[in-house]
Amino acid sequence: MPNPSPPSTESLTPSPEAVSQYSSRLRQTLGVVRPSAQFLSFWIAIALPFAYLPLLAGGLNDPTIALTFVTLLVVNVFALYAGHGYNQH
Repeated sequence: MPNPSPPSTESLTPSPEAVSQYSSRLRQTLGVVRPSAQFLSFWIAIALPFAYLPLLAGGLNDPTIALTFVTLLVVNVFALYAGHGYNQH
């Protein structure tokens, strides 16, 4: 019984034209999504510290509250990074 040859990888490799077209679409999509993401991240970074106040006022003795505080802090740092370029023209 003859051994079947392995499938060719040539059909799995995209053509340069397909890669270029995909890159162009990706850049176009990012160009549309980026301003909205920066806008949202900027305002989240502004508003999120107000959520700290009740947590800090109640104390961080409970592990759930402490974890919530740390999670909000991490989200705030990410939002600051993602939204730092908003409205800078």
